This record gives sequence, structure tokens and C-alpha cells, in this order.
Amino acid sequence: MSLMSYTTRSGLMGLSNYGLSCCVNSLLQSFSATQEFTELLNRWQMSDTDIPEDCNTPLQLQRLLRKMQSDKSHTAHHEDFLRCLDRNHIQLYVQHDVDEVFLSILNLIQQQISDKELAQEIKQLYKITVEQNLQCQTCFYLTKDTSYFLSLPLPISDCSNTVENCIHCFFELQDITGNFCLCERCGERKPTKQGFKLVSLPNVLCLHLKRSGYSLRSGYTKKLNCEVKFPEVLDFQTILRRDQISESTQEEERKYDLFAVIVHCGTALFGHYTAYIKSSSDQSWNHADDSYVRKVSWKDVESTFGGSRRCAYMLMYQRRQDKMPQSSN
Repeated sequence: MSLMSYTTRSGLMGLSNYGLSCCVNSLLQSFSATQEFTELLNRWQMSDTDIPEDCNTPLQLQRLLRKMQSDKSHTAHHEDFLRCLDRNHIQLYVQHDVDEVFLSILNLIQQQISDKELAQEIKQLYKITVEQNLQCQTCFYLTKDTSYFLSLPLPISDCSNTVENCIHCFFELQDITGNFCLCERCGERKPTKQGFKLVSLPNVLCLHLKRSGYSLRSGYTKKLNCEVKFPEVLDFQTILRRDQISESTQEEERKYDLFAVIVHCGTALFGHYTAYIKSSSDQSWNHADDSYVRKVSWKDVESTFGGSRRCAYMLMYQRRQDKMPQSSN
């Protein structure tokens, strides 16, 4: 059976692997499945820029996503986009971390797109705003600062986890190990706890499961293949306490539907990325492994929870558009 027939049946366009491009290929499948992202990018018309076309990441990405969505009957050859990334220091033929490449592509869009208002709209699509709290463990003085993430980095434990528990732990006050922070009241560095309060959620929520960690025993980076269960529907109202969410966010819709799962198979130093993508038309799941694409079931997606070298690494959720009912009070 040819690769052409695989891509036709699935409703997704397969992508050729140009030597370790599986990381970028999986991200491209998730970008293509993000309707708001493609609509925003398609609004841009290149003008007033001195960036050559072959180095212009938003331009090359716009062209490629249009090709991926226009004709899904064959495998896409996208060497131009990969060469463009290479010229912007995301090297070809090198093993990459998918979260780092995701953030690098979004940063390149911000830097290179000529319409800065549109660039901000694209950034807002993924922007998770938080209030960072640092608490001195000597005098308990609390300092607050507002920051943001474009993907939420979720630490996981080397045992069984759920995404809901990982999110809850992320927003709890935790000891900062190995570093003391300067306390304004004490006037010196003191043991500190760090926590976050949720200020605002984006329409597209990207969760990065931090599966790489340093092993003191072996002295090198290891991959955490432990189980992390994740739901098709994520509800922040049931995950965080009211004191962990700003008042404005409490009035927002906080339910999200899973539409993309990027999976890593291998070790911390070497491996292969694939993507599970949910169709917006018939709500079916598809698995994209470079040029080979096939329809799968939710049970197949569940097989990436972990417990083996093949496990979910990045999750993409779409905010539900229905509004929360207004309180009568």
C-alpha cells in the first residue's frame, strides 16, 4: 500500500521525514489542526520587511499550512520550511526537544511578522498569564509578580500521575531547591517557596509534560516514562481552588477539549516524535507518523499515558466556546 493511500484515508496530509524532522512534523500537524492559528496566520500579507523569503518563518509556515489543508491526497514535501528553520538556528539533522521548537517558532513569528498587532493576537492565542508568588521561609514575606507562559511546564513525579494533579501541584507553593532568593524584608538570600496564581487562560492551552530530569545516581539526564493520565475534557474549575484563580478568570469558560497529543518514543537523548490529531469535522482521532497517517481510536491515544518508552510529551487543548452561565447574585 502506498503512502498516498494512507494520507487519503486519514484526512491528514503526511509529511516527509528529512533526517530527524519528526519533531517539526508533529508540531506542524498540531498547528494545522489549530483553526484559530491558521486563520490568524492567513490574515497576514507580507510587506515592509527586509527578511528574505527563504528566512521568513511566518511566510514559509503560512505557505506550508495552506498546502497541508488544500490537498490531503499525498505526502507533503516541506524542505523549504525546514531549511528556513535551519537558517533561523533550528538546525536540520539534529535531535530537538519539541517544546523548545514550539516556543522558538512562536518567537520567530513574533520577531518576523510585519503586522505587530496580528503578532500579538497569535501570542494571545497561547498566552497563560500567572501571578508568581515567592514566600520567604524565615519571615514569610510574600512578593508577587506577573508573568506568562506559552506552554505550561508541568513537573511530573517518577510514579503514576494525572494531568489534573500535575496542574494542581504547579500552582501550589513549592520549595525552591538548590537556590535561595533575596528577601526584601530580611535583606539577604533566604530559603523560599514559589507558587503561581492563575490570572488568565488562553483559547489554546499547551501543556508540556516535563519528562526529562537529571539523575543524581547516574549523573546524566534521564527520561521519565511514568504514567500520566490525561482526559479528553479538562475542567480547571475542578482542578484549582478559588484562591488559586483570579476573580476575572473565575467568570471565564474553563473547560477545554483535547485535540492534539505529541508523543515521544525513546530515551532522553534520542527518539522519535509522532502526533495524535482529533478531526474537527467528525471528532475522530488520527495518528501522524511522518508520511504514514492512519485513523485510530481514543483507546490508542490512551496507550500514550506512559509506563513505557512511548509516552505523551505535549498536550493541546481548545477552550470550549460556550459561555459560563452568569450568576444571579
